[in-house]
Amino acid sequence: MVSDGQGDERSGQESISPSAIAHNDLFTAKEKIDLLSQMKADLSVAQQEGLEPAFSLEAIDQAIAEVRRDIEDGHGTETLSRGDA
Repeated sequence: MVSDGQGDERSGQESISPSAIAHNDLFTAKEKIDLLSQMKADLSVAQQEGLEPAFSLEAIDQAIAEVRRDIEDGHGTETLSRGDA
């Protein structure tokens, strides 16, 4: 998620935080990791283009770590093997 300086209301897009993805029961663990990894990639591109990201790299990494902890604790709708992450 990248902030283009015009505001989310004007662009018609809503932001969802990395933490919200990590806690969303509608996504499997693999889907959460995939979404958060894409956010991380988007953040890198945004920084290269000089745009201000909506979320910090640390927030995304924390959400990924939380999903992985949930997997290790046996929570989630799908078991993710270490090779998938």
